[in-house]
Amino acid sequence: MTRPDTTTSDTTTPTTTSDTLRVAVIGTGKMGADHVRRLQEVISGARVSAVVDVDAERAKAVAARVDGCTPYTDPATALTADDVDAVLVASPGPAHEATLLAALERDLPVLCEKPLTPDAASALRVVDAERALGRRRIQVGFMRRYDQEYVRLKALLNTGQLGRPLLLHNRHRNAASPPFFTSSMLISDSVAHETDVTRWLLGQEIRAVTVLRPTASSSAPEGLQDPQFVVFETDGGAVVDVEIFVNCGFGYQVQAEVVCERGTARIGDGHAMVTNMAGRWGGTITQDFTDRFADAYDRELQAWADATRRGEVTGPSVWDGYAAAAVCEAGVRSLEDGGRVEVQLAERPELYAT
Repeated sequence: MTRPDTTTSDTTTPTTTSDTLRVAVIGTGKMGADHVRRLQEVISGARVSAVVDVDAERAKAVAARVDGCTPYTDPATALTADDVDAVLVASPGPAHEATLLAALERDLPVLCEKPLTPDAASALRVVDAERALGRRRIQVGFMRRYDQEYVRLKALLNTGQLGRPLLLHNRHRNAASPPFFTSSMLISDSVAHETDVTRWLLGQEIRAVTVLRPTASSSAPEGLQDPQFVVFETDGGAVVDVEIFVNCGFGYQVQAEVVCERGTARIGDGHAMVTNMAGRWGGTITQDFTDRFADAYDRELQAWADATRRGEVTGPSVWDGYAAAAVCEAGVRSLEDGGRVEVQLAERPELYAT
């Protein structure tokens, strides 16, 4: 069977001779602004030298909070700046391809928030461009690989103590969806994470997707198919299910349980602190992904900055981004047309072989 890339690292010449990696952040919305803060206040060895947003005033406002940061409205212009050593892409998915191809043309290292691109065809073009360059330059921001609970689960599975994985159950819940969310985005923007987690945890490719449509919640906006129940079949014989429910109303939850031949393992219960008071017991439920995965984002960016300063690329590759896009495309087809849809993957280039 084909094994997803999990640890590929390509050594090149150092990106910069400076002690500090100078980063251009493309996109200053919720995710981009949070990464600007993270690079300035949390991460060592990196700083923000440029920010880019089509909203010029927003770019100026973010840049004004960072010493020595230049605002831009055009990504291509920012990438030519002398004080840009690396790029963090946090713009909307449809804009990713052009920025990534421009960064590859300039041989700049990139951390790209998921999705790599919105569809498999454009993702494959990025794969081909990086392959033509001859070495990895792009890491995809599947941050769950840096979450401590997921890391421990992956390490446990790698020991073989539990035996062969047979089933993987996932739950992914949001308190409320953004107003622009569509039914297909539950797959392409949310279940994309479970797609990558499945490939990474199990070391297997996803070969087919089936999406079931329960009765829509009365809390979901009109016309939104929410929740959905997604089933993956892997080339290793495992069956994986994902409950995606983006208007659950009570908070943000991500949970996973692996059922193996000799045992099970579960993460995401979120019971770090339980209180007992006034005749009640309980705890709090995280309300947002930036809170639940704050530490994972910190670890992800620190690992990226460290590797980039060494002249290396680690973490999820563009092939991982392409594979996720291909699986999500199959999922959207199943959602819209019904039934089981097989995943179509191109031949995996040697550059991304494990």
